[in-house]
Amino acid sequence: MALETSAEKPAPLRQISQLLDGYIARLGAVWVEAEIAQLTRRQGVCFLTLRDLTAKISIDATCSSMILDASPTPITEGARVVVHAKPTFYSPRGSLSLELREIRPQGEGELLAQLERRKQLLAAEGLFDPRLKKPLPLLPRGIGLITGKASAAEHDILENARLRWPDVRFVVRHALMQGASSAADVMGALQRLAQDDSVDVIVIARGGGSIEDLLPFSDEGLIRAVRAIAKPVVSAIGHEPDVPLLDLVADLRASTPTDAAKRLVPDVREELAGVASMRERASMAIRAILERESRGLAAIRSRPVMANPLTVVDLQESVIHDARDRARRSVTHRLDRSSDEIGHHLARVRALSPLATLERGYAVAHLADGTVLRSIDQVAPDVEFSVRLADGNVGVRTTETTGKDEDHG
Repeated sequence: MALETSAEKPAPLRQISQLLDGYIARLGAVWVEAEIAQLTRRQGVCFLTLRDLTAKISIDATCSSMILDASPTPITEGARVVVHAKPTFYSPRGSLSLELREIRPQGEGELLAQLERRKQLLAAEGLFDPRLKKPLPLLPRGIGLITGKASAAEHDILENARLRWPDVRFVVRHALMQGASSAADVMGALQRLAQDDSVDVIVIARGGGSIEDLLPFSDEGLIRAVRAIAKPVVSAIGHEPDVPLLDLVADLRASTPTDAAKRLVPDVREELAGVASMRERASMAIRAILERESRGLAAIRSRPVMANPLTVVDLQESVIHDARDRARRSVTHRLDRSSDEIGHHLARVRALSPLATLERGYAVAHLADGTVLRSIDQVAPDVEFSVRLADGNVGVRTTETTGKDEDHG
């Protein structure tokens, strides 16, 4: 029922606020299309300002940070979205807001979400693995170029590459760089260049454009075709911020077509300057070595031994002579000591020798069988035996024997 009021019977403001709260609560959750004009995060809660796509109408909204984080693509200011929201009215301040329950990106955001899902699936297969990247040749014999006919990208690559290396050779294959059949056309040109033995590296180049314009270069078939060929592929699509999936699978990603030309071939002027610099450094190094060795030879030649090489020989000769003299003295001294020792031993032997005893007037009597006579009982009268003197033997015969007692008597 309509609220009846008049100047005499006005309704309290609180009643109007309560009625508005009730009317809005009965509206329930609705799907709303809008643009995010402002976005602020505070302690797990997001505060947004939603703006109509055509009219100058905006409404504040709130949601949990988890709702924004669940979006397949980042939600940022300026993004076009469709939200599932419950309108709420805050009675104390009389403000209307939306309590967001779901956010879905639309337009460009939806395309980005699709590309993100495709990127994750292809990455899970390992198509973007850095270990699969093939190195570019230092100086390719031929460069295959896939680009639009008479495009700025073709002009930039050819002109900049030839300025850097005039003898560079290109094999150009034109293809559609935009539209529904662009990916298939690029894949056909890619296969033809992959079979050309004169081509060492392939470049796919296009100027900048919108996300929709660059969609062919995120085509799954093109991505798999680039990974399948054996030759390295360079991606030069759009500008620095543009990152189609071709950039991820290519063996080298160039930020622009001009950057691709700089990466494909070296700068002949820089290379010549480098060669000249290396020659100069090599010459300086050789001169330094020669000067160091020359100084070393001069130092060696200035040594006394080089002025008179026999000095070392004379020194060693003196050492040898001294050693020889010491050896002779040592041997002579040893011989003298040994001679004295032999003389002493000989004197002792002579002193103990039976012959020396005989020389003092003693004699030794012994029978024919060599038995030494020590008693008269060992001989009988008329027995022959020998007497050993200092200078020989005397044969004797006994005539009689006399004992000690008889002799003293």
